[in-house]
Amino acid sequence: MSQHECDLLVVGAGILGLAHAWAGVRRGLKVRVIERSHTPLGASIRNFGQALVTGQAPGTMLELAQRSRGLWAELAGAAGLSLLQRGSLLFARTPAEEALLDAFCAGRARELGYRVELLRGVALKDLYHGRFAHHRAALHGLDDQQLYSREALPQIVEFLRGLGVEFHFSTLVRDVTPGAALTTAGRFTAGHILVCSGHDYQTLLAEPLATLEPQVCRLQMLRARGTRPLDLQHAVLTGLSCFHYGAFADLPEAAAIRAEIRQHQPELADLGIHLLISPTPQGDLIIGDSHDYGSDASPFNGEHVDRLLLELAERTLGDRLEVMERWQGVYGARGPGPYSVLQVDPRITAVLMHTGLGMSIGLALGERTIAELL
Repeated sequence: MSQHECDLLVVGAGILGLAHAWAGVRRGLKVRVIERSHTPLGASIRNFGQALVTGQAPGTMLELAQRSRGLWAELAGAAGLSLLQRGSLLFARTPAEEALLDAFCAGRARELGYRVELLRGVALKDLYHGRFAHHRAALHGLDDQQLYSREALPQIVEFLRGLGVEFHFSTLVRDVTPGAALTTAGRFTAGHILVCSGHDYQTLLAEPLATLEPQVCRLQMLRARGTRPLDLQHAVLTGLSCFHYGAFADLPEAAAIRAEIRQHQPELADLGIHLLISPTPQGDLIIGDSHDYGSDASPFNGEHVDRLLLELAERTLGDRLEVMERWQGVYGARGPGPYSVLQVDPRITAVLMHTGLGMSIGLALGERTIAELL
């Protein structure tokens, strides 16, 4: 049986796994990464690529997102990633949504250092030659960034290879014990093992992970193209996001938005739909998403969900859209907090996201976890 030795063995080549591998090699560790598929294919490439600071809940999540922002800029420069740094635009469509943005800017944003500006009037009409002038206001999140995940993750892999990280793709880890991992490519020994295996709660460390009572979240996603040219350089959100993101969800004004949706479009609340739009380097738009929680992800997408997403996107963009691709995203959800760092053994740690915010906080979480291990 083949033998492989290293200081740090990372299981999983999603954004969390790559973040920990980068943090480890930066500290001079000999790092190996094992991934069961031939290239990253999980939640980290099926997402919007939005690294948001503005939407993060006060406290640890905001601090991690702020630290990750600088790390993304550093990584993008070193690895040659295409990183959009124009921020995000959260559009208020109704008086209730506008009132929440006003309250956020006057209170929490000012008190806690969220870097935002509220656009109205001429500033709103000047955005993209008036394409969004039918909204009441727009919250410009100045610190928000965005990548095209499908291209960025393979680029990060190649960058880490250049730093000396060894990758073992198409390799399944069958078991981990203190200091060793049994895989389809032989036995790996390591000073420490980090398990970053996404929403797979059964292949490895099933019993300790079960104590977290995690679920999975299934999303419906689209890639579409408009009929009118739009060189979108911002991540786009709407007031629907205000009761999904921790920066806004607990504000008193969010209750009015919830009531409004329940009265006029209850299916949006029932399906967990809030509109996100991300541009791709090819000029297409990634559109989503819905939220369906459970112990397993159903493989069947509902066409009515896609229709709702398209209607929301077309209303926001003021344009008709042609769908180019449809897919399903799946990520870990609803654990004891937004993420877990579980010390299974002095030499084995599991790191899991319980939200879809891995791109926003993952780099800083990896840096912090490795610093604590050392």
